[in-house]
Amino acid sequence: MFEGFNQTFVKDAIRRSSENPLDRRRFLRAAGITAGVVGLGAAGAGTAFAGSDHDMTEDDAQGPSDAAVLNFALNLEYLEAEFYLRAVTGEGLDDSQVTGTGTVGEVVGGSKVKFETKLGQQYAQEIAGDERAHVDFLRAALGDAKVARPAINLREAFTAAATAAGVIKAGQTFDPFADEDSFLLGAFIFEDVGVTAYKGASPLVSNKTFLEAAAGILAVEAYHAGLVRTVLLAKGLEDPAGKISDARDSLDGKTDLDQGIVDAKGNANIVPTDKNGIAFSRSAGQVLNIAYLNPAAVTKGGFFPNGVNGEINTSVASA
Repeated sequence: MFEGFNQTFVKDAIRRSSENPLDRRRFLRAAGITAGVVGLGAAGAGTAFAGSDHDMTEDDAQGPSDAAVLNFALNLEYLEAEFYLRAVTGEGLDDSQVTGTGTVGEVVGGSKVKFETKLGQQYAQEIAGDERAHVDFLRAALGDAKVARPAINLREAFTAAATAAGVIKAGQTFDPFADEDSFLLGAFIFEDVGVTAYKGASPLVSNKTFLEAAAGILAVEAYHAGLVRTVLLAKGLEDPAGKISDARDSLDGKTDLDQGIVDAKGNANIVPTDKNGIAFSRSAGQVLNIAYLNPAAVTKGGFFPNGVNGEINTSVASA
């Protein structure tokens, strides 16, 4: 009986942690398990998951596969890596770091930032290195199941976001690569979203090895977010940061979740938490509302003009 339980558990772990037969074989080799132990022939796993709405089938009763969740995260890491690398070096990811399933998209915008402070430049360099490493790690973990980098807009999307937030007036342009302060405000748009995205996705990851890795990335993103919020406050940029926070809130639903870098009394609010001191979560659909700059259920727009690659690709109607 115990042996049968183990076989059932391993079969389910493989099914949930992969999107194709090759990926399942890689999982077995990594785990040191032979195909005869579990009978690979029964491990198929299609999913209709999109955003936070999911039409379940009997085979998919537990939600999206781990690979689908990790690929969703990979899309976000592509965006962050391209933003930070271009700010620090003037160039993005290498061609060898962007291939995969789906269409490889071009990146519009982005240039090397002329940092005013040595500390700001060092912070940006460290974060850029972390985000590049996240891309490489997720791509390696996913193997042949990895998605390609989608088309990314780092030019018009920032202007649209800043205009919607009231940071600039209609007809003006917001360039996050123009100077250090603009760069930090651009980073603020991403970092808090990344933290809430990983926290929201964590219950969907069934494989403990993948879950531990995702938790590690979540911790790094939280460090990044706290750093950006701290520097913004030190520079006296609480007003535009607050407007960006409000804009994010207007996109991801009726609930007031997002928080600026100061509280209602003007005191520092470096760590946005609930009354229990716990960071809040966003569903994949809510994250895409912000990335697509649209409160409706859509499959593209904003920073991803052609949408993201992979099964999780639709925002949710938040009105």
